[in-house]
This record gives sequence, C-alpha cells and structure tokens, in this order.
Amino acid sequence: MSTDVYRKLAATLDTLPNGFPATADGLEITLLKKIFTPDEAELFCDLRLTFETPEQIAERTGRPLAGLAERLTAMWQRGQLFGVDFGEVVVFKMVHWVFGIYEFQLERMDQEFAQLAEAYNEHFGPQFFKGKPQLMQVLPVEQTLTEKHDPLPYQQVSAIINTGESFGLGECICKKEQKLLGKGCDAPLEICIGIAPVPGFFNSHRTFRPISKKEAFEALERAEAAGLVHMTSNVKSGHYYICNCCGCCCGVLRSVNKWGLNEATNSHYYARIDQEACIQCGVCREERCQVQAVAENDETFEIDPSRCIGCGLCISTCPSESIALIHQQPDEYTPVPADEQAWFEARGRARGVDFSRFQ
Repeated sequence: MSTDVYRKLAATLDTLPNGFPATADGLEITLLKKIFTPDEAELFCDLRLTFETPEQIAERTGRPLAGLAERLTAMWQRGQLFGVDFGEVVVFKMVHWVFGIYEFQLERMDQEFAQLAEAYNEHFGPQFFKGKPQLMQVLPVEQTLTEKHDPLPYQQVSAIINTGESFGLGECICKKEQKLLGKGCDAPLEICIGIAPVPGFFNSHRTFRPISKKEAFEALERAEAAGLVHMTSNVKSGHYYICNCCGCCCGVLRSVNKWGLNEATNSHYYARIDQEACIQCGVCREERCQVQAVAENDETFEIDPSRCIGCGLCISTCPSESIALIHQQPDEYTPVPADEQAWFEARGRARGVDFSRFQ
C-alpha cells in the first residue's frame, strides 16, 4: 500500500510540466520515500500549482480542516511544498521536483541523498534539459552590457534585485551535493540569492538568512569574482531567485558539459574575441568560462557561439579588453514566457501533458 502511494506521487510529479520520469529500478520511488511519509505523499497529491489556504484545500478535497494547516506548515518546513505567510493568511501549493522539492532539501542533503539524487539525475537530466522553454536564463555580468545592447529588465541582475522587497542568502544545493560526493570546487557555497515581493519574508526562513539589498549586490560581486554564472528563472516577470553557478556542480551547466546540451539555458548573448586585440593570455579559457566554449587554435583563442551562454565572465576580466558581447537575433534564442504560469503552459504543451487538474 505504501509503495502505491509513492507511485501515485511519482505519477503526479511526472504529470506536472517539469516531469519526473520513471526508472527501471524504481530509483525515483526510493528518493520519494526518503523525503515523504505515505500520509505526506497523499496530501501532496491533493494540492495544486496555485496557492490555496487550508480552508480552500479542505473544501475542495473533502479533507478535515482540523489540523490541516499544521500538517501543511510542517511539510513546508520540510521542503515538500511551498508556502507563504502573509501574517493573517498562509497559503500553500505543490511544487515540481526541479525547480522545487530537490532544491528545498538542503537540510536533508546527506551523502545517501546526494548519491540517490546524482543517480536519478542520469535519468532526469537528459530529458529535462533538452526541453523548451528552458528552466533558466543567463544574466550577463552587468558591466559587460552597454547601451547598444539595449537590455530588457529581465536580462539585468540589478533590475531583478530592484523588484524585491526582501532578500535572503543560502547555500547552493548543487555545490553541497557535489562536495558530499567528493567532487565539487572551491567556489563560495553560500551564494544563492532569494528575492521576495513582501518585506520580512526571510526573517524566519529555514535555509536562507535575511540580507539587505546592498548585501545582495555584494553577493553578486563575490560570485563574479569567483567566476560564477548568474542565472534566474526563464520568465519576464516574477523572479524569486538568482543562482550563481559553476560548470562542475550546477545541474544545468553540467548538462552542457556532460551531455553537450548547449541549449540547456536560454541565453540572449554570446561573446566574441577580437583576434587582433587578443594577447593570447588564456584567462578566458582557463579561469572564466564555465561551459568550455573557448578553444585554443594555433596560439589564438576563439569562442564557439553555439556553446557560449553569454554570461560575460570572460569579458569582465579580459586584460586586453578584446572580448565583447554580441546580442543574439530573435530567432537564435527561445522566446521568454511572460511569467511562471505561461512557462508552465508552454512546457506542458511541449511535453504533451495535461496538468489542468492541478491548476
């Protein structure tokens, strides 16, 4: 009976736009058993992708209201769903495996969980990161953008930060997982930025500590100094995080390096080296590029525009100032959905799944 409810949960997650593919050996069931009790799995399947109060959930599902708010809050605290406390009203919704449940397991991440997640990513990653629209878009180092680029607000880290009312800083679960597996790198671990449209959101957060807007910008500077790529959700509005990612740990960038999925991120720019100005120092290739887009040929360096993600990290540290960002043409990148709901609908259509009962 308990296995049946986990299969129901797995099927529910696979019906959502992001997917949760089954494996021959039931690895996905083992993962879910580590995260959910049978009762929690059943309750998750009764939720929707849109926020509801406990009263609304009880009325819609026929569940008893008594104790429901407490159960939902406990699941929120365990990273099994998402909630927002507005003071007088608390609302909850289900989340995908990625971006969602996996990222919320930061406190639960131990070596066993890391091994399970890494093994499951071999099944999940190739199918997920081939899909369109992409989960994330790249935000260039802002100093590499000029007026001629005419960047839109959702392509600028400063514009996204400035939409927030409160901010948090937390550890990167990708880096934590890889360190537990004996891999990883020396990049800063506490480097993920959370953004909320309401004041005080991170004051009692489980895994993110509250920071000021100034400290959020300082975290971006630390990320750039460490050669980390700024990425956020692939939408025009409603951003609530900025990840700062390396090619050795980040699930998205590893899909570029490991499986050659060059379009795993949505990028609006690519970099180009001026061969006459280049002094062949190799900093761009050896120290800055996270996706192996720079090639050395006969003592010259060239950037593969089909692989470059337009992060600008090579430009900001080029001693000869011989690299520049080139704006892609509209037909060279995937149109960015208006918001999260539009993203869900586009991804659901692309996967051919009907998730209307969860809306």
